[in-house]
Amino acid sequence: MSAVPGLPEPPEGPRLWDVLESAAAAAGLESAENRLGLPASRRVVVALVDGMGMTVLKRWKAHAPFLTSSAEQRRRLSTTFPSTTATALTSFGTGQPPGQHGILGYDLLAPDHPRGPRVVNHLGKWDPELVPEEWQPVPTVFERLDAAGIPAVTVSQKRFGDSGLTRAGLRGGQFVGANSQDERVTRAVEALSRHSHAVVYAYWNELDKAGHEHGMDSAEYARALEDVDFALKRLVAQAPEDTLVLVTADHGMLDVSEPKRFDYAEHPELTEAFAFTAGEPRMVHLYWREDAGEDERRAALEAWRTYTDRSAVVMEKDDAVAAGWFGAVAERNSARIGDVIVAATAPVAYFDGRRVGAKAFEMVGQHGSLTPEELAIPLFVLPSGGGASRRRR
Repeated sequence: MSAVPGLPEPPEGPRLWDVLESAAAAAGLESAENRLGLPASRRVVVALVDGMGMTVLKRWKAHAPFLTSSAEQRRRLSTTFPSTTATALTSFGTGQPPGQHGILGYDLLAPDHPRGPRVVNHLGKWDPELVPEEWQPVPTVFERLDAAGIPAVTVSQKRFGDSGLTRAGLRGGQFVGANSQDERVTRAVEALSRHSHAVVYAYWNELDKAGHEHGMDSAEYARALEDVDFALKRLVAQAPEDTLVLVTADHGMLDVSEPKRFDYAEHPELTEAFAFTAGEPRMVHLYWREDAGEDERRAALEAWRTYTDRSAVVMEKDDAVAAGWFGAVAERNSARIGDVIVAATAPVAYFDGRRVGAKAFEMVGQHGSLTPEELAIPLFVLPSGGGASRRRR
């Protein structure tokens, strides 16, 4: 049992950071570990669908007929904590848990920033004084494939080609820009057909966008899932016949209604003891002021526990690290983690209105915390349909 009331144990079993590592091993990368026991294949494609958690996939199964028909090839994985894209994709790209690579949230304190401690964003505009390759120095699986002479190709929207997050967690190999879903499938199939030995990664973000804007229960989300399902069916059908096709996600989501989106900055007792706030609305990082005394810190913790009223786990960093939620934490990454962590367990979201605009409060679909809805993700292990090979013959 955890020493923190309400804090569950981290999920057991395979994790998101095992997927690309295992795919590379299946493709013959000797330095990689096939943690998932994937079948050997000289060509592997990994399609990652942002926001496609197990819970919503089951709920909307009628709108995903291809994936539903492949349920026998589906395994259950768990994503990272925080269950957010920047953290999850970096774990995916490096094959390591968050504590090792250090991208521990949507935004995060950079304690050693050249201009003094400040919060930096991992998905928006990257801080120009923060070199992505230095901020996250763990070699990626793509870099290891490069070193071994195995072609690695990323197919994603063009705007992500030179982004800070790509350079930090997904660098290496060849980047191919493809904005539409149809083009992404075409470019992935072309890459597989061009190489007799390769690992291809293709990224979908449309479902996550629909979830954030409209929520999991919306018609827009259902239509977005239909589009993704059709694109994945086409990818499997057209990939060369000896291709191993993997489909996974970076996190799940849940809906948070407008009355449950709180601005904690309106309550001084929740903020005055802290110099910085960061993280996600469902997984808040809070960093003590250096001069905050023991009594002030204890009062702030109690204020947060009263405010969240069993809708979140409020814990200190040492408790979260000891529980294993970040995996083994490298020494250089420890100060990036909030001194206090607020992890939502109910459908609520906590915003610092001093740092975010009004549009953030309009977001319906949310993720970042440790509930099953956010953590549980699928892994489909599918044989290709061989369409591209048949066309070449």
